[in-house]
Order: sequence, then C-alpha cells, then structure tokens
Amino acid sequence: MKRTIFIFILIQTLNGNNILKPLRFDPPSRIDIELKNVTELNDAERMLAGLPYNANDINLSNGRIYAKQMCQKYNNMDPLDDRDQVLKELLGTHSKGNYIEPPFYCDYGSNIHLGENVYMNHGCILLDVNEIRIGKNTFLGPNVQIYTAGHPTDPILRRKTEFGKAITIGRDSWIGGSAIILPGITIGDGVTIGAGSVVTKDIESFTVAVGNPARVIKRLNITNLND
Repeated sequence: MKRTIFIFILIQTLNGNNILKPLRFDPPSRIDIELKNVTELNDAERMLAGLPYNANDINLSNGRIYAKQMCQKYNNMDPLDDRDQVLKELLGTHSKGNYIEPPFYCDYGSNIHLGENVYMNHGCILLDVNEIRIGKNTFLGPNVQIYTAGHPTDPILRRKTEFGKAITIGRDSWIGGSAIILPGITIGDGVTIGAGSVVTKDIESFTVAVGNPARVIKRLNITNLND
C-alpha cells in the first residue's frame, strides 16, 4: 500500500518531469553482496540480502513500474498472440514450456526463476522482492499468492522499511488454488499443497500438506522424477 501511495504522489508532484521511469530491475550479484560490509549495501542489495530496506528507493520504484507495465501488456494480449517474448523480458528465468494464464502480477519479475514446464493458472500473484525459484513441471492453481515480502511488526519501523526472504518450490509440485506461501519458505519436490492452505513452515519432499497453517497429512512414496 505504501509503495502505491508513494508512486501516486510522486507522479502527481513531478508530472512530466520523468524522474520516475520504467526500468527493468537487474538484481545485484549475490557474490558482490556477500563481499560487502552491511553498511556499504544500497537498498537493492539490502533487499536481496533479506535486510530491512527502503522500498521507495527510486531505482526500486522504477523497477516496479516496469514490471507493472509488462504485466499490463501481458494481461491484455490476445489469447492467440505469442506471449513468450513478454515473459522473457519480464522474468529472471523463463524456460521452455512455461505458461502463465492472465492475469498475472509481480513486483519486479527479474527475481522470478522458472524451470521448464511451469504452469500458473489465472490470478497468480508473486511478490518477488527476493528470489522466487520454482522447479520444473510444477503447477500453480488459480489465485496462488507467493510472498517474499514482509514488514516489521513494529508499527514505527513499518512506516519506512520492509524486508524480503527468498522462496523455493521444488520440481513436480502442485500448489492448489488460493494457497498462500509466506516469506522464506522452501517446498520440496513432488509436494501437493491443498487449496486455500497457508504455508508458514518448510514442507518436505513427497508429501501432501493442507490447512491454515499447512500441515503434512500424508507422505508419498519417493519417486524418481527423472523417469
């Protein structure tokens, strides 16, 4: 919400001044981040390091505007058009066989990495202030929400900073419709997450998890997914 308000006010104040302009966010190198002292990190580097950062940094704001424009373009394309080029320009990794049903929404796009044959149904939201990695052959049902973004519980700190924790979903998994995955979660291979579940803890491979919070209710036979 605060990002939206900030962008609206700045656009109104600087109308025609081109201070805010859509620019693809190119994530900084994680190796470079690790080599720096914390005090030397800029807001983009702090964001990817999982540290508190200022989301209203101009470069981050420009990156989100770019992603919003690309999502709008993608969501309004004719169903018979080739959407792959838009996804290649938006996502960090767009692999063979990926298909995303519109509408689709994300924060930056460039922090999203998809393996082959990933499918997302209508209405998925991926808040990628940190990396989201989804393994090949994984399906997302409609309205799945993946949040790497988080906010401090301290109401004063929350006014100015937020943070992000990376999320990883393994290969050959199925995330049921309207499931929510919270920051910092790892979901293994061959997992099924029940519709409407809220995933607050890591889920091990070859399991079925359901509920709010999601709990493992069934363990599956381990399968060679390379067959």
